[in-house]
Amino acid sequence: MSAMPDSSVPIESVDARGERCPMPLLMAKRALRGIPSGASLEVLSTDAGSERDFESFARLAGHRVTCEHLPNAVTRLIITKA
Repeated sequence: MSAMPDSSVPIESVDARGERCPMPLLMAKRALRGIPSGASLEVLSTDAGSERDFESFARLAGHRVTCEHLPNAVTRLIITKA
């Protein structure tokens, strides 16, 4: 019997720092295809619109997203796949 992934610990990470819209979202969508439902993906982004973009995407796709602001204008987004 396989255990459910711990959704609080990202199993995959995308470093989109330095990328401009829409690349962070496109990179995240590609990475999400490779992880199971219920698992989490970490995205690091410096694009100012990422938080808004990811929240809209998550709402439309049914995913859950949390956002954390780190030093050096980096936004850390955790997307839990629906």
